[in-house]
Amino acid sequence: MRHRRNTTKLKRTAAHRRSLLANLACSLIEHGRIKTTLGKAKALRPVAEKMITLGKRGDLHARRLALAFLRQKDAVKKLFEEVAPASKDRQGGYTRITKLGVRPSDAAPMGYIEWVDAPVTAEAAEPAEAAKAE
Repeated sequence: MRHRRNTTKLKRTAAHRRSLLANLACSLIEHGRIKTTLGKAKALRPVAEKMITLGKRGDLHARRLALAFLRQKDAVKKLFEEVAPASKDRQGGYTRITKLGVRPSDAAPMGYIEWVDAPVTAEAAEPAEAAKAE
């Protein structure tokens, strides 16, 4: 029986969907914010939240589970050392999806998905300081 086994299929096979979500999660961990379609962002949110939960656990088994899904050692290292500790006091809701409108070429709804507790980088701080100076 398939009770309560609903998932966003994204018009892909199961293996293709798993690879897509793993790659999107790695990009989100690496860059902190990615621009993608709303469907992919909404499908990525539960995956990203589970990865943060594994990162907050921090034990060897959690690291191996994250590596089995993400398949990129550098992404797992950054997840456990930088991204997850930034959300240590938060009990969930680690990501934010911001709608951007439609893509001009095919009118697909676009949006940003980003970490709520993202550490402030030097690139993001510079425009804010320049705006204050003016």
